[in-house]
Amino acid sequence: MKVIVLGGDGFCGWPCAVNLAEQNHDVIIVDNLSRRKIDIDLEVESLTPISSITERLSAWEETGGKPMRFLNMDISKQYQKLLNLLIDEKPDSVIHFAEQRAAPYSMKSSFTKRYTVDNNVNGTHNLLAAIVESNLDIHVVHLGTMGVYGYGSHRGATIPEGYLKVEVPQPDGSRFEEEILHPASPGSVYHMTKTLDQLLFLYYNKNDLVRITDLHQGIVWGTNTEATLKDPRLTNRFDYDGDYGTVLNRFLMQAAIGYPLSVHGTGGQTRAFIHIKDSVKCVQLALENPPKSGERVKIFNQMTESHQVGELAKKVASLTGADINYLPNPRNEAVENDLIVDNKCFIELGLNPTTLDNGLLEEVVEVAKKYSNRCDLNRIPCVSSWTKKQAEAIKTN
Repeated sequence: MKVIVLGGDGFCGWPCAVNLAEQNHDVIIVDNLSRRKIDIDLEVESLTPISSITERLSAWEETGGKPMRFLNMDISKQYQKLLNLLIDEKPDSVIHFAEQRAAPYSMKSSFTKRYTVDNNVNGTHNLLAAIVESNLDIHVVHLGTMGVYGYGSHRGATIPEGYLKVEVPQPDGSRFEEEILHPASPGSVYHMTKTLDQLLFLYYNKNDLVRITDLHQGIVWGTNTEATLKDPRLTNRFDYDGDYGTVLNRFLMQAAIGYPLSVHGTGGQTRAFIHIKDSVKCVQLALENPPKSGERVKIFNQMTESHQVGELAKKVASLTGADINYLPNPRNEAVENDLIVDNKCFIELGLNPTTLDNGLLEEVVEVAKKYSNRCDLNRIPCVSSWTKKQAEAIKTN
């Protein structure tokens, strides 16, 4: 099928685009290269050296991969260009990765908060409006986040895949059942934009019958897939800094260079995780199993396991001999939480989950060691603070 991958130059988007091309889909990458520009603004680079998008595409063809096209476009600002692309190409599906993806970055300043909302919400709405105006039947696969559910201190119940059955009491004492979107509880401006995405999807699905699959993804770890390992120029990003580095990758990088593992708060925060290889596979499964016309938005919990952050640090420390450093938590969140997640939809579609084994952890450590000379130690600490109280605690530490 013909697939447009919005944000196809990013950490999740690039290996996803490569995988779809390897599966013989006709892939068009659309990206405004904003993540590379943010690197310049933050004065930090990916731990792994990443090639330009032109070099990446050339390398992919040289390895025998099916050619992919690239268009530089900002979908949050260039609506007419996006609409024309849909009309001209008539894609079967659009995979939407074109959003600022880091919670810490979204909380750095008023500028980054506004940028995250402007980019993420406008981009999603422009895509949906363009699909309706094009009068095409296009399946949208959106990369969302488990963070829309929030991380309450005592949730207890299993988080269902997107929808919650509720009983509504009536004045006469009777009750009726209905299913609603699971109540959202975003913990950052970034997570808030993903909850707004959900409402946009609900509306356009109900009002205009746009077919949509929303993937509530856990924290991604790992770096490369089998396809991106075919040539050094295909190498994926490895973010390690306090704004964009995901927690497990940061632990593994810190262990590789002898830097104490940074655990913020008690370490009692429980999070959902997924390896980059499984992330890529889940997107493919969602693409190849679209909702039928008139079917409500499909919502999958795209995760394979849950772990407490502190326990993860202990596991990495026991594997590598690293020390653990407990620091003030810059986030406004519960001291600890449980997290029980239903992910049966992807399992039923054939996903064979990649679990957190020592071999894969060591693989990431080796990548980090190989490029340790590229690490800027000053960029490791998390300095984005959710509230003034957290900021003061960090300054006095």
